[in-house]
Amino acid sequence: MKTRYPQILSVHLFLLGDNKILLQLRKNTGYRDGCWSVIAGHVEAKESATEAMIREAREEAGIELSREDLSLVHVMHRFENQERVDFFFKANKWRGKLTIREPDKAERLEWFGLSELPKNIVPYVKQAIELGLKKGVIYSEYGWEDVKDS
Repeated sequence: MKTRYPQILSVHLFLLGDNKILLQLRKNTGYRDGCWSVIAGHVEAKESATEAMIREAREEAGIELSREDLSLVHVMHRFENQERVDFFFKANKWRGKLTIREPDKAERLEWFGLSELPKNIVPYVKQAIELGLKKGVIYSEYGWEDVKDS
């Protein structure tokens, strides 16, 4: 009988304005430092994915979002050393001034055109942008090609 595997849940924010997406340059995290990603974080115990996204936006970028500001655009089941489920939300409006609130983990915030994403973007985030944001695909998988049955 197979054992149920606990999932790590993560949230990611596609913050959009003028046909551009906000990305942040990662540093000192131990995961893809020097690559561009989006505002993101883990869902904590007894916290919904929406609540986690609102909290992470405040903690990382100093902005306030409401539930009505967010819409779910993609879900990804990902394997990178462990299983994860990622929820990708988009928002076109927010309150407050964008600022790096975790300078130990993020070097810069920058707007990029959706058709001009940087080459050094985190690959699974790029997949979610291409499929979920641009094409309206609600679900994808990432990293399962090399997973062996155990």
